[in-house]
Amino acid sequence: MTGEQLTGTVFVVDDDQAIRDSLERLLREVGLSVECFDSAQAFLARFDPDEPGALVIDVRMPGMSGLDVQKKLLDEGHETPVIIVTGHGDVPMAVEALKRGAMDFVEKPFRPQVLLDTIRQALEEDRLLRDAKHRKLDIASRFKLLTVREREVVDRVVNGATNKGVAAELGVSPQAIDARRARAMRKLQVGTVPELVQLFVKAQYAGVI
Repeated sequence: MTGEQLTGTVFVVDDDQAIRDSLERLLREVGLSVECFDSAQAFLARFDPDEPGALVIDVRMPGMSGLDVQKKLLDEGHETPVIIVTGHGDVPMAVEALKRGAMDFVEKPFRPQVLLDTIRQALEEDRLLRDAKHRKLDIASRFKLLTVREREVVDRVVNGATNKGVAAELGVSPQAIDARRARAMRKLQVGTVPELVQLFVKAQYAGVI
C-alpha cells in the first residue's frame, strides 16, 4: 500500500527536534501527509477529531506524556489510532498504553520500515473506523424518519409477521398496513423484505435501534 492510496495525516508529537525532523522526512518521502509538534499541548490545540489520521507520540515528554494524551483522547471518545514511541527503559509504559488501546509501540532507535508499516496500518484502521461510524449514522438517520405507526409495522414484519397478521394485531385494515410498510421501506431505502431484515439486523448490531 503506497502513500498515495492512504488518506489522513500522521501527527508526530516528540520533544526531540531530531526525531521530529527524521520522521517528517521519512513520511514525506513515501507520500504521506505529516504534521509535527514539540509538545502534547501543541498537538491538542491543533487536534480535530473529524480529521482522518493517526498519532505517533513519544511516551515520555515534559508536561503531558504520551499516556496522558492517549487517556485524554479516550476520555473524550476519540478513536484516533495511537502509536507510542518509547526509549529503551519505557517499555512498561508502552505496554500500559497497549492495554488502554494503543495500536502499537516502537522503540528508539526505530527501524524505518517497521515504523512505516505500523503507520500505514494505523491509517487503514482509522479509515475503517470512520467508514463504520458513517454507516452507523446513515442507518440511524433512516430509522429516525419512520413514524411510530411505520415502526410498529417494521418491527413485526422483520419478525416474520404477515401484513394480514399485523393488521389483525393492530386493529387496522391490511391496506393500511400495506401503505405503512411501503412508506417505511422507501424511507429505509430497501426494496424487499429480506433487505429490510438485513438493515434491521445491522441497526441492532450498531446499537441505533
